[in-house]
Amino acid sequence: MSFPFLGRLTNYSLTKRRAPCSYLFVDQQTNGRRSSKDQYHEHPRHHARPAAGISERSAGPQHDHRRAGADSGAWQVLVKVTAAGVNIADLSQARGTFRGGPQPPYLAGFEATGEVVALGEGVTNIGLGAEVIGVGYGAFAEYMVLAAAAAMPIPSGWTGEQALGLPVNLPTAVAVLKPLGQLAAGQTVLIHAAAGATGQAAVKIAKHYGAVVIGTASREKHEVVRSLGADHVLDSRSDDLATQVLALTGGEGADLVIESVGGDTFGASLAATRRVTGRVVVTGLPAGMASLSNWDLVYEHQVQIIGFNMGKLIQVAPRIFGDVMSELFTLIGAGVLTPVQPTIYELADGPRALAILEGRASIGKLALRA
Repeated sequence: MSFPFLGRLTNYSLTKRRAPCSYLFVDQQTNGRRSSKDQYHEHPRHHARPAAGISERSAGPQHDHRRAGADSGAWQVLVKVTAAGVNIADLSQARGTFRGGPQPPYLAGFEATGEVVALGEGVTNIGLGAEVIGVGYGAFAEYMVLAAAAAMPIPSGWTGEQALGLPVNLPTAVAVLKPLGQLAAGQTVLIHAAAGATGQAAVKIAKHYGAVVIGTASREKHEVVRSLGADHVLDSRSDDLATQVLALTGGEGADLVIESVGGDTFGASLAATRRVTGRVVVTGLPAGMASLSNWDLVYEHQVQIIGFNMGKLIQVAPRIFGDVMSELFTLIGAGVLTPVQPTIYELADGPRALAILEGRASIGKLALRA
């Protein structure tokens, strides 16, 4: 897999270990060409490291708690993974473009749901057998260690698989629309990748807030986006996206643009934004990097640019993050966000799922079943 805009190649292979436990890991990062799923291959590799510091307060002899594949200890829980979310960040981590990301070889994946089967010292807020979801290290595996504070309960009426996206996609949609994007009723929002997991949630939330929604997606996904309530759906591969948005907004442009694509789309997003008061919230760059100079902002695109990174939001603005999560569960309680079943692949098909995500052929959330 590769980011075509990089000067250096970024290729990686995922390996599925078959015994004593199964997991996928990234074992190389090289640079260059775009690769197909055939360049992901399976071969025997390292044994999982035993987990240290996990209490043997087990749910029975059928659980071998020392197969976690990651060190763990106080204030942590061991989760028997039932399913793991597949995210764009998994691609950028494997390519080496995720700032501060892991270095190979490392266990892939970071979002998982499953059953708590062991508790670290000091853990009192979660019991054995609890079904949780969270973000941590090495989610593409049969077992995963989570910080106890990061293990969220599954919402009532949702399955674990349906809850995938709860730690990443759904709060992203809330954050970029409200505290960062300041979307108000009657305003127009342009949502790129509207058929994806984050995009679908953003369309639903924006309509709930009373906004006019313009979504972009490839043509075969347009009906999906319309079914979510989008007022207009544009072809994401069109060369004149900005012209079409301006036509739909009386020449004014969108009040808010959720820019999750990058590459050439970034320039189109700037051109499609209302001058002076319009906001562009940048959430990712799967299509490549794009440059923007101070000259551009003064003379070409007089818009407000806001960068979004979930980890940084949690780190430096925990109060805002708390507001985001509170609003998220309010939306769930109000029925704005309802359970959605992801497209499930077996763990051994992880390379295929990632290739589909990279090729923009996916709709909604993708997941791996452990």
